[in-house]
Amino acid sequence: MVYTNRAGLGIRVAASFLDFVILATVIASLIYFITGSFSLSFANGIVWQSIYTLYLMVIPIIWSGYVIGKRLCHIQVKRVDEANVTLSNMFKREIVGYYLIGTLTFGISILVSAGMIMFREDKRGIHDFVGGTYVARH
Repeated sequence: MVYTNRAGLGIRVAASFLDFVILATVIASLIYFITGSFSLSFANGIVWQSIYTLYLMVIPIIWSGYVIGKRLCHIQVKRVDEANVTLSNMFKREIVGYYLIGTLTFGISILVSAGMIMFREDKRGIHDFVGGTYVARH
């Protein structure tokens, strides 16, 4: 089978970087307007990680597989059966596929996933298999 519309590692990393920068800027700006001081130290804590994970789980459900970075990079999370992603898909993908397996393997699974995305024809990483998803390029 030929997978012509699959997003590779580079564009996925670029989209993730954009998401981080945009979300961190918005939150830092809100903190600045509330407290009067500017700091990015919040991005090191569990609160940031929780907000970011919720963002990655919920927004694609509302926005048909997109988050801001993916929309800007013209890539989209899709289910392998081409239906819209669900909370179950995104929970499995983000919580189980990234964080749980990543933590249990001390980050090795993240490196393995990067290699899978780079070298597999279908461009799916461990988190994609766990979530029943892939990332399409438009």
